[in-house]
Amino acid sequence: MPKLFRALTILIGVLSLNSCSTEPAETIYLAREIVTMDTSNPSAQAVYVKDQKIAALGSLAQLQLDYPSATVDNTFENQVILPGLIDPHVHMILGAMIYSRPFTPPWDMPTPDGLVAGLPNKASLLARLRELDAELAEGDPLITYGYHNLVHGDLTKQDLDTVSSTRPILIWHYSGHDFYLNSAALKWADVDKSLSEQFVGIDLDDNGELTGRLYEDAPKYLFNKLAMHILTPNNIGRGFTGFEKMLARSGVTTVAELGYGLFGRRLEDIYYFLEYTESDPYRLYLVPEHRAFYDAYQEDTVATITDLASNTESSGTPQVLPQVKFFTDAAFYSQTMRLDEPGYLSGQSAGTQGLWVTPQPGLAEAMNPYWKAGIQIRIHSNGDAAQSATLQAFSELQQRSPMPKQRFVIEHAGLLNPSHIKSISRLNGGVSAASHYVYYMGDDYREALGDRVAQITPLASLKRASVPSSLHSDAPLAPPSPLQAAAVHITRETRHNNVSTDSEALTPYQALQAITIDAAWALGLEKELGSISLGKQADFTIVADNPLSVAAAKWKDIGIWGVVLRGEKRPVDSAN
Repeated sequence: MPKLFRALTILIGVLSLNSCSTEPAETIYLAREIVTMDTSNPSAQAVYVKDQKIAALGSLAQLQLDYPSATVDNTFENQVILPGLIDPHVHMILGAMIYSRPFTPPWDMPTPDGLVAGLPNKASLLARLRELDAELAEGDPLITYGYHNLVHGDLTKQDLDTVSSTRPILIWHYSGHDFYLNSAALKWADVDKSLSEQFVGIDLDDNGELTGRLYEDAPKYLFNKLAMHILTPNNIGRGFTGFEKMLARSGVTTVAELGYGLFGRRLEDIYYFLEYTESDPYRLYLVPEHRAFYDAYQEDTVATITDLASNTESSGTPQVLPQVKFFTDAAFYSQTMRLDEPGYLSGQSAGTQGLWVTPQPGLAEAMNPYWKAGIQIRIHSNGDAAQSATLQAFSELQQRSPMPKQRFVIEHAGLLNPSHIKSISRLNGGVSAASHYVYYMGDDYREALGDRVAQITPLASLKRASVPSSLHSDAPLAPPSPLQAAAVHITRETRHNNVSTDSEALTPYQALQAITIDAAWALGLEKELGSISLGKQADFTIVADNPLSVAAAKWKDIGIWGVVLRGEKRPVDSAN
């Protein structure tokens, strides 16, 4: 059923047929095996579901004896039931924009329409841009996603001018934080060098002229022009549907948007109303972004987030979590994350230390109102200098206002050294790590980072320190495929078929924890999600094989039947 029609039926108060329960109120799901991720009851043959909750586990015979009124469902008798897989950090609106664009990636990239082959050098990138240019109507801007300077080499407006001197060309860096424009695009977007006095990220060459690169703060200006091309209902609808297809194929039952408000809360709410309903095969949670909400609500920001989190607990619309997203530094892939000396050794940021997003000092002061209000803080912090600043800020907060039950989560955590890990453990924090840094950049960053490449995503060290550690895709930066992502951290394999810091490899059980119970902890929802335990939501991922019995290299090939969400079956082939 088209999503717009479903949204309209909700608007006029008519229940959508797709959102009506098709399962009995009491169901016993039989499986070949159930992996619970609950150490007190690690496996079972069948699970009894009542009123969307897990009510009992055990053998089929025992559950039938105990609950004679329940309907036995044999759909999964040859399948394995896992706790619903969780991706705790994605970007739905940004993803919808990017998934509606043509891809020009530096490596093979899964997309809603299948695998797009990577472009291994600048020549292949420019050749692909010429193909796309020939396909477009005259006057339309060419906007693509996927360039990476460490693969494609430096990219200037002069390079892009060789593709077209008349059509605006805008290349979105793989990080999502940078754009590269040709001369026509700079003119089209009214970008001139005087803007460098207003925005960090208007790149100038040694002669003070525009290079064509706009990064970090500068894209905010660029989006004033881009919005009419990439934030339209048609583009968002197409991209959102593609995003949902990828979630369904990967057996994801829960995601959290970690940038709610960045493109305007009211506009985003309209798109969520149109594109997300309770009939979708996943739960969507929203985490407000501090800067966007503060710009909109000023001194009422904390109260606004608190009210939103307490007033959106059902109705099929995305629920706002009592959390807030902060940024300490900039992007891992753009080489703008903040490093300690000697900074970057090569690449487009060679000789620099990267960027702060929240000026230092001042981070603790900015976070303090949320901390005192009991709003959990999730903070983008990538470089080693950023980790030190982030942990110092949390130490200050805990000294000022001791909050024993308050938690914080470091997001991405590009580089972590042993002292950082010790501090996170001491401060009772957690880590939600970008799942793909090791695979995509474990080799490519050796020259730019030197010995610090060994500090990329050290999950085994975090586990040894008893730090709750989850994995996320940051989709669209990587496909939202938790099983595949977790497998990388068992093998520590890179895209060049090497091994990156094998001492940081997880066990299979630890890797599965990172996409189930520890991912639920990052959301503050470990009492509701993340394991197949009594009283929790009946959210399951249905797979052909038990990952714990399969070699990690084959996790990506495990067949996914679909999911059970709120106790209802949602097969992959029914999604969108």
